[in-house]
Amino acid sequence: LLSLSCTFQMDTTEESYLDLFPLDAIVYLTPDSENVLEDIDPNKVYVLGGLVDESIHKKLTLRRAEEQSLQTARLPIREYMVKTANNKNYHSETLAINQVFDVLLTYYETRSWPAALKAGVSSGKGYVLPDAVKE
Repeated sequence: LLSLSCTFQMDTTEESYLDLFPLDAIVYLTPDSENVLEDIDPNKVYVLGGLVDESIHKKLTLRRAEEQSLQTARLPIREYMVKTANNKNYHSETLAINQVFDVLLTYYETRSWPAALKAGVSSGKGYVLPDAVKE
């Protein structure tokens, strides 16, 4: 169980995030970014894409962010996790929005990428923490 130690306020609007926040404050999270998210900056706004890049349009979220002149970052999956053998030889760094949110929330609370990635990246993605690999 994940205990929430902070309160989140959610507002909905039809306005674009591009109109609501300065461009230099926005970080678009995409699995195709070359930039690794090393820490969460409370002064930044993180956009969690709602598109499935791997099965519909490769690199769509990265192209969208680049077209909007936004900073991009990806979760540090390959920096903290290892590929595991599986029947389909399947390895994916693309996560659902709720999984990305779980990773970010756990990291914010623990300041531990291994703990955060364990919370949000299912073994079905083909990645596990190194200590989970069975010799």
